[in-house]
Amino acid sequence: MLLISSIFGWGQFYYFSKTEEKPDFGGEYIEGIIGQPSHINPILSQSNETDEDLVQLIYSGLFKYDEKGNLKNDLAESYEISDDKTTYTVKLKRNIIWHDNQPLTANDVIFTLNLISDPAYKSPLRSSWKKIEFQQLDDFSLQFKINEPYAGFLHSLTFKILPKHIWESVSPENFSLSPLNLETIGSGPYKYNTIQKDSKGNILTYKLLANPFYFEGKPYISKITFNFYTDEDSALDALNRKEIMGINSLSSQKIGAIKSQKNISVYKVNLPRYLAVFFNQNKSVSLANDEVRKALNLATNREEILGHVLDNNGRPVYSPFLEGTLGYSNELGEKEFSPEKANNLLEEKGWKKNDSGIRSKDGTDLKINLVTTDWEELKKTSEILKSQWEKIGAEVNIQSFSISDIQQNYIRPREYEAFLFGQINGADPDPYSFWHSDQKNDPGLNLSRFGDAETDKIIEQARVEFDEEKRTQAYIDFQKKLFEEMPAVFLYSPDYIYPVSNSIKNVNLVFMLNPSQRFSDINLWYIKTKRVKK
Repeated sequence: MLLISSIFGWGQFYYFSKTEEKPDFGGEYIEGIIGQPSHINPILSQSNETDEDLVQLIYSGLFKYDEKGNLKNDLAESYEISDDKTTYTVKLKRNIIWHDNQPLTANDVIFTLNLISDPAYKSPLRSSWKKIEFQQLDDFSLQFKINEPYAGFLHSLTFKILPKHIWESVSPENFSLSPLNLETIGSGPYKYNTIQKDSKGNILTYKLLANPFYFEGKPYISKITFNFYTDEDSALDALNRKEIMGINSLSSQKIGAIKSQKNISVYKVNLPRYLAVFFNQNKSVSLANDEVRKALNLATNREEILGHVLDNNGRPVYSPFLEGTLGYSNELGEKEFSPEKANNLLEEKGWKKNDSGIRSKDGTDLKINLVTTDWEELKKTSEILKSQWEKIGAEVNIQSFSISDIQQNYIRPREYEAFLFGQINGADPDPYSFWHSDQKNDPGLNLSRFGDAETDKIIEQARVEFDEEKRTQAYIDFQKKLFEEMPAVFLYSPDYIYPVSNSIKNVNLVFMLNPSQRFSDINLWYIKTKRVKK
């Protein structure tokens, strides 16, 4: 018996020493998503994160992003840029087919762009394509022309492509109502299988199968199922009962509620988003004073906010240029937290405290009306800011509203003194949309109404600069002007938190531009393994 055991042991040792573990095909991943899909359509999906998640799996674009947020080819095989940097020629990979086995060609790309550009189809992407010309050169080549050089143009080519032969018969009136928005045909790593609804029409599950003809190779995981939940607690309960293997997003405070911590990997990923208080100096006499805005920045303890609001799952920020992106510099920005210096600054500039501890100058009280949304994270943040700023003699009144109310009655007319809100940077660090003076009024997103001829010129020159070192220097110069005026107090960048079962291997998430990009390389995730000879 001892001899048999010894032989078996040596046999195992020999087998494992001569083989190695490799991914194998098979298995099913089940993820819980908080929300409902409605338009799994790449030219309509931008307003719904659930739709964006599914679009990422089902469709392909000319380019996409890797795990570090860098552009890489997707459907594009190669591209060329003209000497004057205004013409882009893109060649497609050949032999790519749709999920129904029809060939994908440049004709599909042009068809998709025509839909985006046509106002009748109401695509949120339309505004980005108003001044761009495009044409088909042959079955596998396209050309794009822009009016002037723009260093970030390639990022515009990450939109996903629709199949012309499926959608060309759908009229604009029926486009958003078509069942094709759920029963999809794409060219991505996974294809539509089945959908399950309840008696009220709510979608309960959405099932996908691996695309065996995916141009980057058949995905290892055979099936992906999404279960949909109305709130975070319901999804977390399903995870704890092992009905699902992951959740599309989890708030920081809920991490401790995961019961099987040893069986779940909690991925914490940097996203290019940040929270800030934007000052509208046209609406507040006190905030129009430079020393007041600088004192508020000195009085802001970002570490306290991160600890109480996010359990430290995030990073303090001092600029709209975030760590890891072009233009970021650790040496820029006023990082000191000093209520003492804030008090001294206000005192020196004539802001005196009255009997109630509120400062005033020339008959103007240091009173700040702070507007934010009724989201729990922002409500908590605003309460901490109120406490911190009151310690330097400010009176802070908080008003919170629904996001629809905020957008319609506050953002669009710029009816606020101080506004606590978040902004999401694009793939390219170009600050035009948020900080150019052309964007001071609706529909622009310059919430602080910041900018003049000098800062506008820096932004405009950086947009056409293809040399990264020169572009970085331009953004550093821009930030120096930003910090001189202090139009906002930048607070923190929250982590994106993604809990997934340990049984899912090779989930390689480092940096993402938005949550849906967690699936950028899902064809390389795996559950099953096999041993092969070394």
